[in-house]
Amino acid sequence: MLLSHYGRREWGIATVIAVLIAIPAVLTGFWWSLIPIGLCWIAVAGFFRDPLGRRPATSNPHDLISPADGKVSLVERLDSHEATDGQPAILVRIFLSVLDVHINRAPCDAEVVSVTHRPGRYLDARSEESAKVNESNLIVFKSEHDEPIGVRQVSGAIARRIVCPLVPGDRVVRGHRFGMIKFGSTTELIVRDRPGVEVLVSKGQRVTGGVTVLLREPSPDSNSTLNS
Repeated sequence: MLLSHYGRREWGIATVIAVLIAIPAVLTGFWWSLIPIGLCWIAVAGFFRDPLGRRPATSNPHDLISPADGKVSLVERLDSHEATDGQPAILVRIFLSVLDVHINRAPCDAEVVSVTHRPGRYLDARSEESAKVNESNLIVFKSEHDEPIGVRQVSGAIARRIVCPLVPGDRVVRGHRFGMIKFGSTTELIVRDRPGVEVLVSKGQRVTGGVTVLLREPSPDSNSTLNS
């Protein structure tokens, strides 16, 4: 397991502090203090862990995989959404606790259309209001099937920094790491609501970023059948 470079500053500082405290503790005979020092370092570094070897649960390009680890806190159909250019949308919201992996991943092969950061408040990410008023970052992708796909990073009471290096024109593949929200947060997946879209998760279900399939979009063949 690796430590994400997105947290290099935090786990780097934690390492330096741990060493500076451990050296005099050892020299003065307080060997037992290495245990709490080590546990504190593991707690900080563990937040920035980046598990290796993750693969999408299916190879179907129409299956949109989870952009984050955590628990599904909301599945909702909306009359319109910014990510779908004002068209009806399906939104799946995932709550990430401080114990979850916080790396965000691309739900499908796509091109970045826009990245919109909005300042806001820092309410507890477990509350419904937090998703409406907290600081957020909306990435709109265009899938290989020319469909708009939105991923929204939302800060929380502890999370105070959203990391997203993507810019319009970038291309990503399914499972591609593209950022994180530091110390507890919410991530949303938004797609255009239309005939044939299947929701494959439910509220309360735990999901794994880059692995669990959240939504299945209709294939071109199924669209033709529906329209005939």
